[in-house]
This record gives sequence, structure tokens and C-alpha cells, in this order.
Amino acid sequence: MNSYHEREMLIPFRSALLPQIFTDVVIVGTGVAGLRAAIEASQRHDVIVLAKESIDLSNTSWAQGGIAAVMNAKDSINAHIQDTLDAGVGLCESDAVRALVQEGPDEIRQLLAWGMRVDRDQSGEPALGLEGGHHCHRIIHSDGDATGVELARCLVEKVRLQRRVRMFDRCFAIDILVDQRKGARRAAGVLTWHPRHGLQIIWARATVLASGGCGQIFRETSNPKVATGDGVSMAWRAGANLTDLEFMQFHPTTLYVAGAPRHLISEAVRGEGAKLVDRDGESIMRHLHELADLAPRDVVSRAIVRHLAKSGQSHVWLDARAMGSAGFSKRFPGLSRMLQGFGLDAGRNLIPVHPAAHYSIGGVHTDLFGRSNVTGLYACGECAATGVHGANRLASNSLLEGLVFGRRVAQAIEIDSLPAATPVPLNHEVERPERGELDLADVRSSLRSAMWRNVGIERSSAKLSDMLEMFSFWGRYAFDCVFEDPMGWETQNMLTSARLMVLAALSRNESRGTHTRIDRPLIDPELEGHFMWNINREDFDWKARGAFAPTQSSGV
Repeated sequence: MNSYHEREMLIPFRSALLPQIFTDVVIVGTGVAGLRAAIEASQRHDVIVLAKESIDLSNTSWAQGGIAAVMNAKDSINAHIQDTLDAGVGLCESDAVRALVQEGPDEIRQLLAWGMRVDRDQSGEPALGLEGGHHCHRIIHSDGDATGVELARCLVEKVRLQRRVRMFDRCFAIDILVDQRKGARRAAGVLTWHPRHGLQIIWARATVLASGGCGQIFRETSNPKVATGDGVSMAWRAGANLTDLEFMQFHPTTLYVAGAPRHLISEAVRGEGAKLVDRDGESIMRHLHELADLAPRDVVSRAIVRHLAKSGQSHVWLDARAMGSAGFSKRFPGLSRMLQGFGLDAGRNLIPVHPAAHYSIGGVHTDLFGRSNVTGLYACGECAATGVHGANRLASNSLLEGLVFGRRVAQAIEIDSLPAATPVPLNHEVERPERGELDLADVRSSLRSAMWRNVGIERSSAKLSDMLEMFSFWGRYAFDCVFEDPMGWETQNMLTSARLMVLAALSRNESRGTHTRIDRPLIDPELEGHFMWNINREDFDWKARGAFAPTQSSGV
């Protein structure tokens, strides 16, 4: 379908008529990765940071679990590496994992120096928790279950102190501007929309995508409303390589109350001894894995959906009553307040829970410094695929990844020989198609429901193929429309990222990590590698594990 291969969205504009801004670095996203990159890059460059909504609305600010790092003499770098590799089921890139784990403790010490508050033990050292897949206590928390809020506060305050950083809130990044005048493809900045200023162009030497994941393409999700796959979709249209898109991590425990949002119930609750049980109070995980309730998230999520399919129940329960009301409230004050809003006391009541889409493992294919195959285009955080997570992210490695690779992206920008931002004459004329009025809310609702049913925790070739037929129908309308506001552009991005996920899931004919094919239930040793997708190819490319660096020149 041709509309999926358009280089840009259907937006008519002339660059000469638009406001134009010049900077050294433009960063799309205000989560942990984007803010860490901004702090580091601003030491040498002028930086603009774009927030799709308010500055503090991101997956980072919603994170409860904590940050994994080796901060204990009883722990070791090699032990953290091994836990990460085990969770990744053969697809982690060892160099990326080692960089993450070795450089992580220094990032934590830097946060503490910047004033981040963390929970401490009786000796005054950071208190270390335990989460699924970890064999050692190494999870740092703030206010029990509000690590993301405190991390975001710390980084936002630090960014605001940087005189060379400008932060634009409610500024929607529509597309990456690509300069091909000298034969090579180079990112030259972004086309944006602001409710007050309308369309505007930001020209930049370096463009950094740190826009988060695509959890909103699923009906059941723990993600905020901004997680609509914008970064991956923009990178796709710009010609960047994408990889590991089939791997979406589903969190086993979100609050299941009919009609209410799926509030995350942190894995740290199970780390403190809570158990998953059925309606009779029987343990679900006791005989399924050596770590029982603290098994990796893909194992626990599959166990829950299979139990529900067998029992006919709508949800399972989390039993944290052993902690008592006072104990739970002290350890998890935010969760306690949230549950009280639904009339639940975790010290006395079982908590109804159900899995939900949580973290996009795949994304823009990068090297160890966040470089993509498009010169001047970088990615970090959840929208990037660095090779750290493999087929399943180890709990609490994501905030650490944002810190480590956000800094590494800024270091790469300093090293790379990129020319100054220069305007490219653009005249993008689009004929407005004559079609009936499109109900965007209905398209989004249908997409999210269909993705949950057909591309959720358990998948099959038949259901995935049905999804491609649905995309053909939706695409005739949503991709031939000219939209003039973010809801339309978001819908196009959701359809783009969802379709790419389906193609990737169809291609991986095995079950590995978060990707479960009930028609291909075993791991295939021949598929220990990565599918690579690019808009300029008709089909995927294949990269064996250990060959995870894009080919990119430093300049043009």
C-alpha cells in the first residue's frame, strides 16, 4: 500500500513561510534519556528540548520500580550483566550490556550529587530492593514507589539550570527533516506544531529522538497518553533502520477495575513478598519457575493469561496482606493512596491485577553511542534499540539505560563531524483527497482493541495476518487524509508503529522472551539475531547477534 511508504506525512507547507529556529541540537522527548542527553550536550552546544505535552509527562515520571545498579559490595558487575543476559534470552548485545552495567553506578552517584532523593537504609546508604529476574538486591527507589517522579524532578531542575538549553512544552514533533543535497542522507532538524505558533521548523546539526515507546497502541497499557510511537514512526519515514519491533514487554500486574485506567502495581511489591494467587488463594507461580513470583516479566505474564484462559476468570489477585496495612503504606505510599481511591486496603484486601503493555523493547537501531544509519540522527531511551534488552527487558534496567545512553549520545555528537544547521528550501504540496469524514477516536479505539486481541501476550500467524488486512483498510483512510492537529498525526504514528510490530511478529517464527507464538512455541537457534526494517526495502534485513552497529559516516 503506497501510503505506508510516503517519505513524509501528508502536511502541505512551504518552509519560506514558516517560523524557523536554528540550534546545534534538538531533542525530541523529556523523559530520562532526553533530559540526560540535554544536560550533557549543553556543556558544549545550544540545545532545544521538545515536550509533546507538559515537560513532566513521560514514561519516566510514571515509573515506580526504581533504577538497577551495582551499589553493594555483595553484588557485582558480572552478576548484573548475567541477570540482564538471562532475561534477554540470547538476543542481548554483550558490549551494550557491559557499557550499561559498568557505567550505571557513576550515573547514580551523579544523580545523588545533583540532589535526587532516594530511600536509605539505617546506615544512611541507598536502600536496595529486589525485583523480578534479579538475583541480588540492587534496585534504588525514591519514596517507595515514586522513583520516576523524583528522577524527573531532579533532571528537569538540572536542565533548567543550563543556560544553553531551551525547553518548548506542548510542541509536537511531526517529522524529521532530511537533507540529501550532497548525496548522503542527513537529519537536518524537525518540523513541529505548537498550539500558539502553528507549524514551525527547527534546524539542527544533530537531531535526537528520545520520545518513548508505543504502549498506547494496546487497549490494556500502563503507559501515559503520549506513548503513541511517534519517534519510531518519524525515524521510519526518515529512512532509519528499526529493529526488534516484535518485542513488547507486558507488565504482569496492573490494577484491574472495570472502567478504570490500568494503574501499574510495581514489581517491587512482589519483591517485598507479595504473591500472585487465584480466587481460591492458590499460588499461580509456585511451581512454574525457580524464582516463582519474581520470575522475568514475560514468564509471569504468560502464566497469568494461561491461567485466565483455563479458569475463565477476568483477572488474578496480588496478595500483599502479609505486609499489613501500615507496612504496605510505609513501603509503597503512592500505591497505597491510589488503592484507597478504589476502596482497597492492600493490608486487608486482595488486589485485582491483569497484565498490560508496558515497555517497547525495539526501536531505532543504534550503535553504542546512539547513532542511527542516518547521519546526524540519534536515538536513546525507549524509542531506541541499543541491544541492551534483547528479547525481554530486565526489571529496572530502563531508567538506567536512559541515563547511560542519554549521556553517550551527547558524547557522540561532540565527536562526530557534523556541519552547522543550514536551511533547505522545502515546498511540500499535497492534494487533499476527497474522502468521507474520519472518526479518529473510533480508529484509535478499534486499533487498540485489535492489537490487544491479536498481537498481545500470545500471538499466532492467523491472527497476525488478520491484522495486516485491517491495516489495509485503516490505511486507505488514515494515510490519505491531511490532518492539521496532533490527534491525526498521532493516529498515523500509532498505525505505522503497530503495523511494523505486526510485520516483525510475523517474521519471527519462534517464541522468545516477550514474543510468544502459540503456533511456534519453541526457541529457534537459527533466529538468534535481529530483524532489521527500513522504508527503502521491500522486506526485512537480518543481523546476526554481535553485529549491532549501524553503518554511518560522521559527516556529509
